[in-house]
Amino acid sequence: MSTVEQYLDAATRANTERAYAGATRHFEVDWGGHLPATADQVARYLAAYAGQLALNTLKHRLAALAQWHHAHGFADPTRAPIVRKVLKGIQTLHPSQEKRATPLQLTQLGQVVDWLDGAAAAAGTRGDPAGRLRHLRDRALVLLGFWRGFRGDELVRLQVQDLRLVPGEGMTCFLSHSKGDRQHTGRTYKVPALSRWCPVAATSAWIAAADLHEGPLFRAVDQWAGIAATPLHPNSLVRLLRRIFREAGLASPDDYSSHSLRRGFAGWANANGWDVKALMEYVGWRDVNSAMRYLDGADPFARERIEASLPPIAPPRLALPAPAVAPVPSTTVEATITLTRLTPRVRGLAKAHRLIEQICLHPHQAQRLDADGTRYRLAIAASDDAALEETIAMLLDEMHRIADNHQCFLAVALRDEAGGRHWD
Repeated sequence: MSTVEQYLDAATRANTERAYAGATRHFEVDWGGHLPATADQVARYLAAYAGQLALNTLKHRLAALAQWHHAHGFADPTRAPIVRKVLKGIQTLHPSQEKRATPLQLTQLGQVVDWLDGAAAAAGTRGDPAGRLRHLRDRALVLLGFWRGFRGDELVRLQVQDLRLVPGEGMTCFLSHSKGDRQHTGRTYKVPALSRWCPVAATSAWIAAADLHEGPLFRAVDQWAGIAATPLHPNSLVRLLRRIFREAGLASPDDYSSHSLRRGFAGWANANGWDVKALMEYVGWRDVNSAMRYLDGADPFARERIEASLPPIAPPRLALPAPAVAPVPSTTVEATITLTRLTPRVRGLAKAHRLIEQICLHPHQAQRLDADGTRYRLAIAASDDAALEETIAMLLDEMHRIADNHQCFLAVALRDEAGGRHWD
């Protein structure tokens, strides 16, 4: 490759180039269009996929087609009035709600990190070096992603040799380019050292445990505790984070994505008095509209403002106090659960375990007692022994039903240590 071609190739981000190539291939191969295209062809292409593809996807396809025509010296058909009208009509007839990742709250961050700390310690105790390394890596990834507001692709492009520790203050991370760095000038990010849930300490612990000296910061760990030479793939982060959040006990883990860390930090900073300018400089937003998409107001439903303008409520008439209702007593029960596949080809083991946790255990305030999810502490509310026996019988039946539906064998034992009772 000549020097000119080399620099021309470097001027376009690889992700953008792949995405545009996929879009033009879809137009030519999947739909059967021809390049260069006419405005009528582009309009019919949009109409063919209206309602099937999201509006933002269709706009991305138009951008790819426009770029191809510009690059090859042809007139851009995507700017023709007929194309713009068809696109507006699709938006009218097929409106879609923008999907945004659920932000990770600070309390949830603490829950996740505390669970990862415990899981890493447990893995070290039972002689599982691969599990310990993964938990240390995941802790560093979550904390660095949250406190620096990094995007997923930025996290996986961090290089060990581009990190610098500043004793007593924090760490700097240099990224040669990112989505907001259109000129590819590179940028240095400062990461604070904190007294709790510290991203710097977590990153240092992962680097030391994995014995990393250069190359990608976040990598895969195989079952023998081998560290991959290549970085994690950006598309794997969503699945990785959802698994971490699920195992840490967060509700609705599938609502989160890699953007949840960025949105969570932005919301936390906004709620704690950061002005928009300071937040934009810290996170790296150049456009205030981009920043506002991440921020929810202090009163997002306008409830407080409307309530303040309502007329006062008339004082209630005197009435006899309602009789006090005694709380229903609860019994602390420890549950030991083991799931195994009926045959080696069964794939529903993880799903069965997740459903048992969500449907059977969580209603009884379940707390995990180990990292593997085999021991739990439950608080079963029951007015008397007969009600307790009935509740436990229904609980066991439901767990066995879920295991049977997913072709798994369930071994379960419930024990009331205080009362000396046992069920299985």
